[in-house]
Amino acid sequence: MEILRCSHLTKTYGSGSNTVTALDDVSLSLERGSFTAIVGASGSGKSTLLHMLGGVDRPTSGSIFIEDTDISTLSMEELAVFRRRKVGLVYQFYNLIPTLNVRKNILLPVLLDNQKPDEERFRHLVSTLGLTDRLAHLPSELSGGQQQRTAIARSLIYHPAILLADEPTGNLDRKNSEETIELLKLSNRQYGQSVLLITHDEKTALKADRVITLEDGKILHDEVVS
Repeated sequence: MEILRCSHLTKTYGSGSNTVTALDDVSLSLERGSFTAIVGASGSGKSTLLHMLGGVDRPTSGSIFIEDTDISTLSMEELAVFRRRKVGLVYQFYNLIPTLNVRKNILLPVLLDNQKPDEERFRHLVSTLGLTDRLAHLPSELSGGQQQRTAIARSLIYHPAILLADEPTGNLDRKNSEETIELLKLSNRQYGQSVLLITHDEKTALKADRVITLEDGKILHDEVVS
């Protein structure tokens, strides 16, 4: 079953002779429960694509459906709510709130919605991610790997339709990088979480079940990893 589909996605910046095309007529779909990597060099358009799919930026043209919602038609307010509830985002630099402890950072999307946290899911997530004894700590008291695990837990707390990870290992050493990718794979297997991983590293991309290669804003290859 399809969880995400984008059709003829184009993103341009500037105008006239200064126009830069970051994405050029990109179409793709992702199945529910899939683990897909998008790989490409710097400037290939992969982060631009992720920002479009996550509703952080809008395409110049084209459509993006997550589940049955065309997010390109939502207002900014509607998009903010949809993103919080349906899209898990993990970035290279964690984006944790420095004044909130680990527990509150993880629960932030739920608390912003004035919802009651699912304590059973919370306990399971922090146990799986090895954060049970760090819940009262501030981000500054955590290692880089622990901060990224906190960010992953936050992205998963709301049962998102899809988890988008933008270079999640870019700020980590080799050991923590491998651990982070394994945790994303675990969320895919254990929770049936649909994951889209953005990376410049081909070796990391091969951890996914499907690898899409972007070059100059276009899909160059799309292959299933055996």
